[in-house]
Amino acid sequence: MIEPALLSLYLGALTAVYLSPGPDMALIMAVSAGRGRRPGLYTATGIGAARFLHVMGSGLGLATLFVAHPSFQNIVRIAGSGYLLFWAWQMLSSRSATIDETVSGSTTGSDMLRGFLTNLLNPKALLFCSMLLPQFATPERGALLPQFIRLGVILVGVGLFFDVIYVFLADGLVQRLRAGSGPGTEVGLRLEKVRNRLMTIVFVGIAVRLLVG
Repeated sequence: MIEPALLSLYLGALTAVYLSPGPDMALIMAVSAGRGRRPGLYTATGIGAARFLHVMGSGLGLATLFVAHPSFQNIVRIAGSGYLLFWAWQMLSSRSATIDETVSGSTTGSDMLRGFLTNLLNPKALLFCSMLLPQFATPERGALLPQFIRLGVILVGVGLFFDVIYVFLADGLVQRLRAGSGPGTEVGLRLEKVRNRLMTIVFVGIAVRLLVG
């Protein structure tokens, strides 16, 4: 078990991280604002799964491999950026379509996969875990793997807590803007275009951030 004082410190560090603007927050809020709560929650679930893999990867020494071989980081960054730019291009390629039409092939699985890959293909997330977790998992407290699993569960749980808040904040804001303007009205159509552009800008912004990371 983690000592209460150490657990409080760990929770404080995670809270500070999750309150700071970053790619995950931007993606979740953009998806939630553009397509609603359910896709936003599925995206958050995918991000949570990737976060847990980053914790396990840091425990297995993958972060050390990334540091020793920067070319691996570059490959992952390029792959992540390309994936996000692909989705941005998908939205731009159909200006007259709404977001729901542009991503008409989206399902629960694809929403989760998008969140999962966006976080997984961010080397900074793995490097962050490699710097944070060794401060809370040491051989003196027993086997390292169980410690990393416990820390990973906490990390994912706290992350999902904040992500759900961001989902409801983004969706709630859009619902207020849509109040009194149906989807077929001029205001409604204008709002659809703004949402589409917002998601495109966010996807491109995250892609650039990963690429230049």
